[in-house]
Amino acid sequence: MIIVSTGFAFLLAGQAEAPAPATPAPPAAQIPAKPTEPTLEQVRAATERFRDVKVALAEGYERDPTDICETAELMGRPASVGAMGIHFAHPGRLGFRQGATDRVDGNGTHTDFLKPGVLIYEPQADGTLQLVAVENLVFLKSWEDAGNTAPPTFQGVAYDQMVDDPATTLDEAHMFEPHYDRHVWLYRDNPNGIFAQFNPNVSCKAHKSGGHHHAPPPPTP
Repeated sequence: MIIVSTGFAFLLAGQAEAPAPATPAPPAAQIPAKPTEPTLEQVRAATERFRDVKVALAEGYERDPTDICETAELMGRPASVGAMGIHFAHPGRLGFRQGATDRVDGNGTHTDFLKPGVLIYEPQADGTLQLVAVENLVFLKSWEDAGNTAPPTFQGVAYDQMVDDPATTLDEAHMFEPHYDRHVWLYRDNPNGIFAQFNPNVSCKAHKSGGHHHAPPPPTP
């Protein structure tokens, strides 16, 4: 998920005790895919141009200001689970706003993968970035305030629900207010599944900076 990041500090913290897994999504068979939603091939065609990060920046995506390259290990999970990468978010689609706490908050309910709210890149040894996944993230309160009683879905699979558990030392919501997110690994094969949170085929080894704590977005003028 998801971006952490960009004026949002991302998708994305902790160590120590074993983390509680994200709330499991209902089996895909129980949630039929919407007939109007795009296919994976259509999403890829619509996002192919973002392989060039300069295009993403020109179209309003912003790099996580904390410059974090998310790994499973930073979330207290086994390193073998893999990584996410560096998140570039589209503030307008996620609806970032200053909340009552230091957690990243927003009012976005955007779920259109033809115009994803987040792009995820893997840092390369030569300093370039390689697009590996797209993501959408919606804040739980805004989603429910819009009249929704079930999580958003894509291709019949419910988004992961990310809510911090105060009983653990980890931050299961990655310094975000409670939210739903869905990763789609269109640009890097993922043995964990195309909708998994982390990808063992993604690495942050070439990343030169960035910790694992996330800052909230700046207040909306």
